[in-house]
This record gives sequence, C-alpha cells and structure tokens, in this order.
Amino acid sequence: MGDPEDFKNFFNAVIDKSAYRSIVEYIDYARGHKNAKILAGGNYDDSKGWFIEPTVILTDDPHFKLMEEEIFGPVVTIYVYKDNQFAEMLHTCDKTSPYALTGAIFATDRKAITLAERTLRNAAGNFYINDKPTGAVVGQQPFGGGRASGTNDKAGGIQNMLRWTSPRSVKETFTPARDYRYPFMG
Repeated sequence: MGDPEDFKNFFNAVIDKSAYRSIVEYIDYARGHKNAKILAGGNYDDSKGWFIEPTVILTDDPHFKLMEEEIFGPVVTIYVYKDNQFAEMLHTCDKTSPYALTGAIFATDRKAITLAERTLRNAAGNFYINDKPTGAVVGQQPFGGGRASGTNDKAGGIQNMLRWTSPRSVKETFTPARDYRYPFMG
C-alpha cells in the first residue's frame, strides 16, 4: 500500500476526501454493530492522502447494510451460509440490491457455476467466473452495470448504439490465480 507511481504497490489511497469519509463511515458502522465483526484491516489514515486498509467484515445477516450497498472502496463483507442454501442465497443476491455493476462466482462445480450464471443474469453488468472482479477493460468489455448502477453503455464501444439492450459480459478463468499481484508488479 502506498504511492501509485511505485508499481510494486498493489494498493494506494482512495480517490478523494469525500470517498474516504464515505468508506470510513461504513467501516465505523460495522465496527459498532452487533451483527458485524471486523476480521482484518479496519484502519484508516488521512494524515497524508486518504488511505484505508483493506478491510474484511463478517456478518450474520444477509441483509446487513454493507451487503446491500455499493461502497467503492477496499471493504468486503462476508456472510456464511449453509451448503444447502446456495440456490436460495443466489436469489437473495439477485433481489437484494437496486445495483447491478459487477459480480463474481468462484467454483469448480460446473452445475453451481451454471446455476449462478443463470440466476444472477440481471444482477451484474460485468460477471466473472473464477476470476477477480476488477472491472472491465475499455474497448474490450462494454463496462457498465444494470439497474441503479448504470445504463450499460460506457467507454466508447458499440454498446452506445445498443442503448435499448442490456448487454452482459461473462469472463471465466480456467487457470487458478497463484498470486494476488498483477504481472507488472514483479
């Protein structure tokens, strides 16, 4: 974590003070809530830049605020469900939020992947299968979300002319990641 001009850094500061304050509010909300526990991170510092530590939060409520709202920061909230609730949780994901920007599923069971891809068809403008959901590449994917996340016609592609459709990108990686870093960071 540090200066974005040093490519060895995987993380840098959030974009501005407004984003910093918003993300900190979510972390503090979780820190003080009975249905949440911070498992990792949770620290932040705005003494020089707006740095927020990558934060992992566990909740026992699938409708916890951080599970339903877009945060746009280094915060992930986890809800653990029973194996036999997989299909039910997919429907919960699909119906919980007005947003539909990016989603991902990690699985080796082809039936589970197919079920997730079909059930979450309208839940993510960019959908990833066994790959990190880091956002679309301009000119290669029609970056955009559905529902309250956008109109699906971003970043100068043919999708701008297809405004009345709802395109969806699905990316699947068959070779598992061996490291969290990108190749250029070496």
